[in-house]
Amino acid sequence: MSLDAATLASAQEVVYRSMRPTPQYAWPLLAEALGAEVWVKHENATPTGAFKVRGGLVYVDRLVRERPHVKGIVSATRGNHGQSLAFAGRQHELPVVIVVPHHNSPEKNDAMRSFGAELIVHGADFQEAREFSVDLAAERGFEAVPSYHPDLVAGVATYAKELFDAAGALDAVFVPIGMGSGANAFVAVRDLLGLPTRIIGVVSERAPATALSFEAGHAVSTATADTLIDGVACRVPDPDAVAAMLAGLTRVVQISDAAATDAMRLCFRSTHQLPCPSGAAALAALMQEAPDWSGARVGVTMTSSNVDTDVAAVVLAGGTPEPRR
Repeated sequence: MSLDAATLASAQEVVYRSMRPTPQYAWPLLAEALGAEVWVKHENATPTGAFKVRGGLVYVDRLVRERPHVKGIVSATRGNHGQSLAFAGRQHELPVVIVVPHHNSPEKNDAMRSFGAELIVHGADFQEAREFSVDLAAERGFEAVPSYHPDLVAGVATYAKELFDAAGALDAVFVPIGMGSGANAFVAVRDLLGLPTRIIGVVSERAPATALSFEAGHAVSTATADTLIDGVACRVPDPDAVAAMLAGLTRVVQISDAAATDAMRLCFRSTHQLPCPSGAAALAALMQEAPDWSGARVGVTMTSSNVDTDVAAVVLAGGTPEPRR
């Protein structure tokens, strides 16, 4: 999707009412390990511990301005999108209902409730929760919030702008892909600024729908998305998101669950900050391709640090947990 300067400036004004820009650092130990200048965008420093909060703030701000009589909102999530909407909804005293699948992260569930969301558990995976959330919204007369929308992209674009403002024209930025707001935000800001930076999407090899879609040139669904990297556990991509990625991404890289946990450990050793598996996905992809980026200036997005305690314990002990079932 395209993004103009006025839309981005408006999104920044909304986002910065509620949070400060997050930091980005070029960590020397990552450079030593990977042979490249590696800039980490620390979206773990937002009020919800994840980049999604920016999109939720912009979406809800427009909603309450343009439809002030809206009764409430409903959406589905594996955690960070739900926290985003709950955080924004609380600011506007707007009821928020979030549907999560069975076996979702207990600590993300607790976080959504703490921000004021009503939590409903339904379905075996995100897609089943997503489909149920649309019916539930109709039943209650609430707004059904999608997982991909121009307002969500505009909000998230504020963190892409922060990274480029600080680091300049990076050779590449690696971005995890769930439903596509993060990757397409980077494409939109890159294009708005006229930069040559390559934007490379990252998915799980156990949830490859977006990679398959990129190869096919249209949205392709898969039967399962059973991965520890729950923030990218998408099996039915959004066609609009796919179209935007086809127009702007260089490629989409697949990583294993084990690669994500290796990246979590490297990140902790190098920065003493621990991302969740999704938050480590970009770094995992760069590690996988490190010889190709020797001497380059590369950005990776630490999209979130919302990792459950039991998962963190296994990862820091050197293991790779199985996905929750």
